[in-house]
Amino acid sequence: MAEQSREVLRAEHISKSFGQVTALKDISMHLNRGEVLGLLGDNGAGKSTLMKIFTGFHQPTSGKLFLNGREVTLKSVAHGRQMGVECVYQDLALVNEINVYRNMFLQREPTRGGFLGILNDRAMRKAASEHLGRIGVNIPSVDAEVSKLSGGQRQAIAVARSVYQKSDLLLLDEPTAAMGAKESAQILDVIQRLREQGDMAIIIIAHNYAQVFDVCDRVNLVEGGKIVFDKPTAETSVQELTDLVVNEYRMARASVHEA
Repeated sequence: MAEQSREVLRAEHISKSFGQVTALKDISMHLNRGEVLGLLGDNGAGKSTLMKIFTGFHQPTSGKLFLNGREVTLKSVAHGRQMGVECVYQDLALVNEINVYRNMFLQREPTRGGFLGILNDRAMRKAASEHLGRIGVNIPSVDAEVSKLSGGQRQAIAVARSVYQKSDLLLLDEPTAAMGAKESAQILDVIQRLREQGDMAIIIIAHNYAQVFDVCDRVNLVEGGKIVFDKPTAETSVQELTDLVVNEYRMARASVHEA
């Protein structure tokens, strides 16, 4: 029973088709609170489709989805958020022309004086500063305009905003894409701190295997719409994953030549 209570996500035999194209085939996976899962796979393997099912953007063609032990049918992204699912995409959805603390509360701003009151900047500034400090996000000031920050700092703010919404499941789509080593390290430090706090489950779509082994407890490899590999990171290696991907690439080339 204790193990069941820790389970945030369970997918059972999920498939997804778009007309004649099958994007996902019989996906089953699970994720516990405090666990970080690295979701790997080539472009077109089905990773993004799976993430969109978890957020409510897509509904599965077949299969069942469970959040915190309860079977759910997510009707939209807004419904997914109500159920505790947040996703940070590469475009971040931040407004560069406004400051950090207002981005943290974008479309959820507290006001003074009732429904038609003015924005409570003091409360937002204080809450944003405390929250960013708690999860280790290092920025010059919460008053800084987002456009003045580095890519790593902007990504960290987008992650922090999702965490602040008390999510149970956080999905990160290539959180260190196109970043240098220093900026990537900053994001990985934030993820590591969230992992240590153990309040949520996290899935990271990634291509950098070394980074996956830095912060993930387990790794899933998606090929052709199926999970073909599922192991704790402690029981596998970058070399094993690389060999699997290389073999898959060689088989794909061979099939093209045979055709």
